[in-house]
Amino acid sequence: MELEFVFVPSAFKHGFTEDDIRHAYKTMILKGLLEGYNDKYAFVGFNRAGNPIEVFYNPIGDDTIKIFHTMIARDSTIKQIR
Repeated sequence: MELEFVFVPSAFKHGFTEDDIRHAYKTMILKGLLEGYNDKYAFVGFNRAGNPIEVFYNPIGDDTIKIFHTMIARDSTIKQIR
């Protein structure tokens, strides 16, 4: 079964699109739990332009994630999930 994405408006605050986020998932290089949380995760992948972006999400089922934040990948996020 393919992973389903649910997007909330805050996921697009920094100008990234659904296509950018889906592409980042397909090109994911890091993934992990965010420090201090038990249900917030992040992955880092590349948007359609080839820039590394961070995507924050909550799992909401075995095959669904809710995307709530996307922006250019920061060193602090990379260090947290590495």
